Amino acid sequence: MRYQLWAKVEYDGTDFFGFQVQARERTVQGEIERAIKAITGVETRVTGAGRTDRGVHAKGQIVGFDVEWRHDLADLQRALNATLAADVAILEIGLAPEGFHPRFSAVSRTYRYTLLDQSWRSPLARRIAWHVTPEPDVYRMAQASHCLVGTQDFATFGQPPQAAIGRNTIRTVLQAEFQEQGSFITFDIAANAFLYQMVRSIVGMLVLVGWGSISPEEFEALLQARERSSIKQVAPAHGLCLMQVNYDTSKGVSQ
Repeated sequence: MRYQLWAKVEYDGTDFFGFQVQARERTVQGEIERAIKAITGVETRVTGAGRTDRGVHAKGQIVGFDVEWRHDLADLQRALNATLAADVAILEIGLAPEGFHPRFSAVSRTYRYTLLDQSWRSPLARRIAWHVTPEPDVYRMAQASHCLVGTQDFATFGQPPQAAIGRNTIRTVLQAEFQEQGSFITFDIAANAFLYQMVRSIVGMLVLVGWGSISPEEFEALLQARERSSIKQVAPAHGLCLMQVNYDTSKGVSQ
């Protein structure tokens, strides 16, 4: 029987050259397609909701694919997880609704950037958090981030995909929120869509606000200037994680 499926995927992006398949490099898409072929014997194209960059992680990436399978979906999930490398896992799997596309059907996405705020490095956190010293002022960063919420031109902080029609840089940010948890500072940002390096550029400049290098008012002025060359610091990829892809709840895809 042929199924059109969606799946929620978690991965440690450290050893991947991003999500999108490449001819000579290891990618998340390539690893999932390898596992499907190993199980079914058929090459299958996998589509993702977000093309995370090299080193970026995911807890809630959504992918879609068609597959020939004679057993139930729980067996397929078990088979895939047994075949996939240790740094990728299928958390959920289900039948895709008619017309579903992981990327174009999404209504919003949420990313989390994690900072480690302590005097010494953490070997255990080095893959998932950016160790920042000196200590940044979280209140100043949170104050500056308020200007991000709403529909506006984010050309300062990122570039549209090469294939985007009109190269539009207008996006709608729904949430921009800092939290402190012990030595960790997390920044959650949700939007209808993101530009290339948008979150990492925002975080890099917010850390400069936290260090007192620029003021919250200057950060807002950077946003309004729509000038990409004004970005002086981009946060490293390893602190970024795609947490969730949101769909119309009536579509039957997990949130």
